[in-house]
Amino acid sequence: MRAVDIIQKKRNGNALTPDEIRFFVAGVTDFSLPDYQAAALLMAILLRGMTPEETAVLTDAMVNSGVRVDLSDIPGIKVDKHSTGGVGDKSSIVIAPVVAACGGIVPMMSGRGLGHTGGTLDKLESIPGFRTNLSLSEMRASLAAVGCALIGQTA
Repeated sequence: MRAVDIIQKKRNGNALTPDEIRFFVAGVTDFSLPDYQAAALLMAILLRGMTPEETAVLTDAMVNSGVRVDLSDIPGIKVDKHSTGGVGDKSSIVIAPVVAACGGIVPMMSGRGLGHTGGTLDKLESIPGFRTNLSLSEMRASLAAVGCALIGQTA
């Protein structure tokens, strides 16, 4: 497959096959596709949209593109609080400990540089000593000890 053919196909309004979508996600995550090709496909998707089937395949490919963390050995119900960025960081700081105090387990991965507001991590890391670059073992230890953890994504 060639990325340019997939970009043109979507630009022209056609649906992508599951293999084409998985090819693109794999290329982005293993750095074999340059950023400008990923950006071009995203622009085509923005302008032309995706079918529900394409969206489902893209979601599945993204879920399976990285490390999946099994938290089944940590007792408690695992919950997530997530936002689209720039708004949720003010509530995350309150909601995670409250839910943890009620027995929920709240593993949170947050983002950086989300537009003009900055990301949750950017704000929290302005607090001296606040760390978000926790290893998975440090995150698991925090979840087991206090019921919540906030970490940053890795490359």
